[in-house]
Amino acid sequence: MKLLISILGIIIFLGLAYITSSDRKSIKKWPVVKLFVLQFIFGYILLNTGFGNVLVGGIANGFTKILEYAAEGVEFVFGGLANDGAAPFFLTVLMPIIFISVLIGILQYFNILPFIIKYLGKAISKVNGMGQLESYNGIASIILGQSEVFISVKKQLAGLSEKRMYTLCASAMSTVSMSIVGSYMTLLEPRYVVTAIILNLFGGFIITSIINPYELDPSEEDEVVINQEKQSFFEMLVEYIMDGFMVAITVGAMLIGFVAMIAMVNGIFDALFGIDFQEVLGYIFSPVAFLIGVPWEQAIDAGSIMATKLVSNEFVAMTTLKTGGFSFDERTNAIVSVFLVSFANFTSIGVIAGAVNGLNKQQGKVVAKFGLRLLWGATLVSLLSAGIIGIILM
Repeated sequence: MKLLISILGIIIFLGLAYITSSDRKSIKKWPVVKLFVLQFIFGYILLNTGFGNVLVGGIANGFTKILEYAAEGVEFVFGGLANDGAAPFFLTVLMPIIFISVLIGILQYFNILPFIIKYLGKAISKVNGMGQLESYNGIASIILGQSEVFISVKKQLAGLSEKRMYTLCASAMSTVSMSIVGSYMTLLEPRYVVTAIILNLFGGFIITSIINPYELDPSEEDEVVINQEKQSFFEMLVEYIMDGFMVAITVGAMLIGFVAMIAMVNGIFDALFGIDFQEVLGYIFSPVAFLIGVPWEQAIDAGSIMATKLVSNEFVAMTTLKTGGFSFDERTNAIVSVFLVSFANFTSIGVIAGAVNGLNKQQGKVVAKFGLRLLWGATLVSLLSAGIIGIILM
């Protein structure tokens, strides 16, 4: 029965994408099928095989070691505040973003990441039936983040059609930035974080291929030109240190604002109706949670967390999942965790539109115009990935 419900859920999510497609006749079915099969293969390998366990374990151990090195810097600056078991969330979860940002900068500086991103993108473009630019952007979004990725393709932005802009933005919103993956791994099981990143990469291409199909115009530039300013090594270090610090501060500020706002709204709802706001959201989203494989008795709590992510951000939802004392079984925990690992929320519409607007005002207006449709597509990507996990972990 669980299997049938999960399969039905995936059919419904793909059907919703089809119904809202801008051009159903132009959908390339064969690339969608290939990407869908790849999602299942990678998901199964990562979660159900010895090789996958070793691979994910190695990645998790690598991030654990990086977080330990980051803790050395935090300890030096903040001293006794960062003692094990007593450190504030900001120090243990957000401050390591600075060090991870530096590592990304070093890999960028020596052209290691640009090389990997460019040629992985070329390989994926052979499968997804899209242009090299779209495929490059999907890989680059995972490394650079949903706003920074547009800087790397700023020379191409002006000449892109609205449909290609949608695909680039949907890829950015459907993934997460490598600089904050370490922080996610302190809140969720690392294997679910890694699996979600891979599934969302393919899922982003699946959903955009259905919602937003198009043929490349020969007049449009498709060659990937990686923009990288010439800097000295230490200029680069300072820039990435400050970038990481700003990301940490921004996430911290958003958490303070959203958590406080949700607490206030919960209090108002409880006083007026005897039920808090997040529980109301749980009832609204419980059918969706049920369709991705969550048992009905756990669907209200799961739906509440999923809705919290959409109306606030993934950090608030992940913190709620970790500290909320929910009695989820392992399968439900995996499904909800995978759903949370993306930037699909209302805040991201403004982040992406603002990033593009800063580089090209005309394209910024285009992105703002399809903002809600962008969130719709990115949310379907998360639901598709979570539904696949529900089948794999039967």
